[in-house]
Amino acid sequence: MEEHIIIERLQAHEPIILGEEAVRHYSILIPFIKKEDGLHLLFEVRSLTMRRQPGEICFPGGRVDREDDSAKGAAVREAREELGLCDASINRVYSFGKLLSPFGMTISTYAGFLDQESEIEPNPAEVEEVFTVPLSFFLNETPDEHIIRVEVKPEDGFPYELIANGREYQWQSRQYTEYFYHYEGRVIWGLTARVLKEFVDKVLKDD
Repeated sequence: MEEHIIIERLQAHEPIILGEEAVRHYSILIPFIKKEDGLHLLFEVRSLTMRRQPGEICFPGGRVDREDDSAKGAAVREAREELGLCDASINRVYSFGKLLSPFGMTISTYAGFLDQESEIEPNPAEVEEVFTVPLSFFLNETPDEHIIRVEVKPEDGFPYELIANGREYQWQSRQYTEYFYHYEGRVIWGLTARVLKEFVDKVLKDD
């Protein structure tokens, strides 16, 4: 291939994120709801019949579909479907940020306010139950912290003979912190707790 052809193609090329086709994109809603004692955050308990993470506590959300007009639209759609709400029941939705997961996912996060008059009817196929936690709890609670280490483990048949140092190759490992909130016998952890802690620290708490 001639040099000028490569240059022409590079000039016309739009920069990309390499490997993006393997990344899964999700979107979640951090739902506020007003109660007699003030603002609460609403959480779901995933259905016990679900294949992935049954019984875990999470915010409404799911994968961003091609039919969604945006990640924000996906967050609202998922919350509406999972909680049995109409569009008008979810309002004042604001973008918080995007979480990069070490497991090949991005999670776009949004905070929104639920109409306190709305009838919440969880979809039993996805949601076992819902509950709320006073916002004041998170403003005053420090989550437990525990370290997880992610390590590389080649499968059987990996061609060690093709790389320098063979089986003695020093694979890089990565560690990150898991957060655990304990509220009335429930444990909020994982990506939900990570998003929650970031939201509390960066939005709710005074500097």
